[in-house]
Amino acid sequence: MGKDLLYVRIAKALEKQITNKVLSSGDKLPSLRTIKDEYGVSMNTATQAFLELEKWGLIESIPRLGFYVSNLTERQLKTPEISNPSVSPVQEEAEQLITKVYRSLNDTSITRLSLGVPDHQLIPIAKLNKSLVHSMRNLGGGTDYEEIQGNRKLRKYIARWSFTWGGDFSEEDIVTTAGSMNAISFCLMALTKRGDTIAVESPIYFGILQLAKSLGLHVLEMPTHPMTGMDVQALKKVVPKIKVCLIVSSFSNPLGSCMPEAHKKELVSMLAAHDIPIIENDLYGDVYFGESRPKPCKAFDTTGNVLWCGSVSKTLAPGYRVGWVAPGKYLAQINHLKLLHSVSSTTITQEAIAHFLENGRYENHLKKMRRTLATNSLYFKRAIADYFPENTKVSNPQGGFMLWVELDPKIDTAILYEKAMEHKISIAPGRMFTLQDQFHNCMRLSYGQQWTEQLDSKLEQLGNIAKSMP
Repeated sequence: MGKDLLYVRIAKALEKQITNKVLSSGDKLPSLRTIKDEYGVSMNTATQAFLELEKWGLIESIPRLGFYVSNLTERQLKTPEISNPSVSPVQEEAEQLITKVYRSLNDTSITRLSLGVPDHQLIPIAKLNKSLVHSMRNLGGGTDYEEIQGNRKLRKYIARWSFTWGGDFSEEDIVTTAGSMNAISFCLMALTKRGDTIAVESPIYFGILQLAKSLGLHVLEMPTHPMTGMDVQALKKVVPKIKVCLIVSSFSNPLGSCMPEAHKKELVSMLAAHDIPIIENDLYGDVYFGESRPKPCKAFDTTGNVLWCGSVSKTLAPGYRVGWVAPGKYLAQINHLKLLHSVSSTTITQEAIAHFLENGRYENHLKKMRRTLATNSLYFKRAIADYFPENTKVSNPQGGFMLWVELDPKIDTAILYEKAMEHKISIAPGRMFTLQDQFHNCMRLSYGQQWTEQLDSKLEQLGNIAKSMP
């Protein structure tokens, strides 16, 4: 057989394995080098075979991770449409539902698809423990107060780490906090007063809605696309009404959307012209599946108008409660609020995270986590395509660990939650992520855990429950 047909023969052999379910959606294909050695062909021929499979829609490439069987081999799943919230601020928090769902947060007997943090199996616990012990020795017990602005070593490493997206900070530009929600809280208190209106994505993480309500703020939910995030043009129309814009610009919770750079630049420029601050929660930015980390809005800020918040709660150590904010021109206000509300940060955990950020440990950990989460997202989408009702829609995030699932409008996911809990399965109903009367047929599922046959079985159970609902 001629060399020009050899790659087709290899492609058809792999196609047969995919068709016969020897290789299923989400499974990783053998490496190009393995194909080269097994078939005794050149690397170019092996590459051509994979390109042929991509052309047929059978496989897809995840940069730096390899080739995986595509979800296109299964039932096609549509992506949810852009959200369409009311243009008027509404204050109807789903407090009882949130309390009910998160009552089971620490119950390990439940399959916690509702969990908003990565599973402990994805966390380098042994290495973190070593950093903790090292920090206790280094600090002589760690009982002294930190500087008001936070652990200097940690601030230095956060500033250094921001170089991955073009950040230009020194440790003097950063204030450490007890997680990103604490950072957002300081930002809102510094920039708003009771009765002010803030613009947010819709849907949005329920904790932000609860925080805004506790501060007496009105929340204006903006149309948000599952892929590209907040609709900048829609925001432009309401600029006179708002005091602050609060966004998760990269891999938002719960949609998983990521604003294109052009949208981020436009947003920063538009709001700077009106002197409206942007509070940017960038805690998912490091969990990207592509070639490089997406730049946050802060990368395009030339006036100090963007308050860039982050933490290691979603990537490394949820319980350590280590976060930060680079507040730009609002640094003095944030420092003052931190002094009033907490005096100092937790000494030991900040030192431990600073120690972990040394010598490439964090990047090595992130590479493994990204690989696991990228493949998990494929496994979850394959399971949803196989097991869920025919008209199900699901988001297609390129980072983070959240899927936004839209079911038939007749299905109320608050009721689905109750039925699923009878089978020890927890979901996050969509109504939790809005103050408005919407998203009743939606839910957030987390793929931030190790994939197992048991997890696949639980997703099948969940799909069957959804199918059984009227």
